[in-house]
Amino acid sequence: MSYANIQQRLRNGQTVLLDGPMNSELVRRGVRWRKHGLLTDTAAVQQLHEEYVAAGADVLRTNTFQLNPKTYLNVFRNASHQAHIGAPGLADLVPKLLRTSVQLAAKARAKRGKTEAVAIAGMLSPLQHCYRPDMVPPFEDAQREHEAMARVFAEEKVDFIIAESMNTISEAKAALAAGRAAGLPVWVSFVLGPEGELLSREPLAQAIKEMESAGAEAVLVSNSPPEDVGIAISRMKGATKLPYGGFAHAGKFSPPSWKFDFFPQFTETETWPPDRYTKEAKRWRESGATIFGSCCGTGPAHIAALSAWLHANGRSGH
Repeated sequence: MSYANIQQRLRNGQTVLLDGPMNSELVRRGVRWRKHGLLTDTAAVQQLHEEYVAAGADVLRTNTFQLNPKTYLNVFRNASHQAHIGAPGLADLVPKLLRTSVQLAAKARAKRGKTEAVAIAGMLSPLQHCYRPDMVPPFEDAQREHEAMARVFAEEKVDFIIAESMNTISEAKAALAAGRAAGLPVWVSFVLGPEGELLSREPLAQAIKEMESAGAEAVLVSNSPPEDVGIAISRMKGATKLPYGGFAHAGKFSPPSWKFDFFPQFTETETWPPDRYTKEAKRWRESGATIFGSCCGTGPAHIAALSAWLHANGRSGH
């Protein structure tokens, strides 16, 4: 699906279905989370992309959540220390993995015969942990790093960029500016705190307005419990002219025990089976949402359930 087709669908009030999570689902399947699976587990990554295409996703997001140079640099004193004792190629590893992530998504949609029907979104995420807004780097630093990654996505010809699970307005603006500088349309999603505002406690309404003025083409809420996403979406109705929507996680986050190997796991996920998740998404649609997906703790079955509901209603969701 060309991005122009996505734009037209949203202008017509129809819906767009994102895929589900990559990282937590791969870990659930027993894939060891090293280098995002983009070196040693590419077959598993491509297979999961294929399953999301088969489930009915209109958009595949690259498997790049929390992938950036700081992922590796943060475990060293500084860049010179990394060069001194680090494994060969660490300084150039991220661009290589970004390119692989796009290529695997493209192979997956081609294998399923959906090259023209499914778009690929390059995913930019917070440079530090998505649940730690206190660690966000200064705007200029964030923009520079996001620009380097956005250029790689543009070279690999993604259809657009999603700046996903941003936890501050500052870094969201930096990622948005980076994507636009690379010549790509940009959607922005925000991770929520229990107060219903950004995790940084900045007002969601302010964040939306600033994304509008900075050129975002859609705004979403993500990486939060379904009930929190629903409350936020209900507040977005009438508050923006942009298309909006959301995707929620299921269960409770169980942090990794090691910093060096990131095992993103969610427990108690059985509390949000596909039918219950879809029922919640229907409420989001009643609040005007047109973009749907799912986050950690869910999987292809959740996307298939959302797709079945949307297609049963002529993609209007009503």
